[in-house]
Amino acid sequence: MSKKQWFKNDFKAGDLVLNNGKTLHAASLRYHRIGELNAPKDNLILLPTYYGGAAAGNYPWVGPDCPLDPDKYCIVIPSMLGAGESSSPSNTHGQDSAAGFPAISLYDNVMLQKRLVDEVFGGAHIALVMGWSMGGMQALQWGCLFPQQVRAVLATCCTARCYPHNKVFLEGVKAALACDQNFQGGHYQSPPEQGLRAFGRVYAGWAYSQAFFRHELWRNLGFHSIEALLQFWEQDHLTQDANNLLTVLDTWQRGDISDNPVFKGNYKAALAAITMPTRVMPSATDLYFTAEDAARDACQMPGATFEALPSDWGHIAGGAGREQQSHQKILAAAASLLRETGP
Repeated sequence: MSKKQWFKNDFKAGDLVLNNGKTLHAASLRYHRIGELNAPKDNLILLPTYYGGAAAGNYPWVGPDCPLDPDKYCIVIPSMLGAGESSSPSNTHGQDSAAGFPAISLYDNVMLQKRLVDEVFGGAHIALVMGWSMGGMQALQWGCLFPQQVRAVLATCCTARCYPHNKVFLEGVKAALACDQNFQGGHYQSPPEQGLRAFGRVYAGWAYSQAFFRHELWRNLGFHSIEALLQFWEQDHLTQDANNLLTVLDTWQRGDISDNPVFKGNYKAALAAITMPTRVMPSATDLYFTAEDAARDACQMPGATFEALPSDWGHIAGGAGREQQSHQKILAAAASLLRETGP
């Protein structure tokens, strides 16, 4: 086996007209790549990113001892618009900077990724689109928009739209951040630290399950108390930009794979277009992307198999390398899909 390295590149897309009619000027898509595209251009795997996470957060899914083997596949992680690596409030200048950054949809993200695949990777056929949380939503968006190009989809801890209770949860964390007087409607001169700390603390109670706290599973993460865990969440969010967080939160809150010119709001039609082999894998204890909602979506996707992760880790169970039992089940599902649909 040859030693493979991750490479980071920026796809310069120019002025990007968004689904809402607005324009993101000088748009840039940051992507991480490992492995090489083969001559038939049929070994590309996409791993879209999740909320609050950098592209490197998906690295634990990839390796020589994993189904996502960079000696066999060209693996690309495209970073969501607004998340801090691609064009975002924190790194954009002029009218699109900070609070002036335009609203971004799932469709906008996937259509930009489609340009990346077509213009940089020669319109490659995609062996697998795989993602956790918002990454899974993007994977499902890929599946319904481009069923002739995508051979398989794996979506963990997500649904194909943001359901009502999920939206209410997001209103809570958003309010915790925006009520900091230093936030100033996104026009802050220095980070709104109190709001960021509050955001992290509120989010921590939703990211895991009741059983996670009841059984003190936070000890498995090396924390000696719940307070230590909460302080970790505070510190993690202090490293993030408030406008970035709220931009991607808005993408999530409005997320719906039918909200685009192709399906025009027909959710059933969008789900019915996911005809390729697809694995929908929610966590049985997820508090906002619930297994019940995911099952309802999956039964309307002709290619889907539903498999809940029997984990006490809540939403966190679906992340790359976050909880080993679920991690192994997810990789086993990826291996199964790649075998089933391989060239």
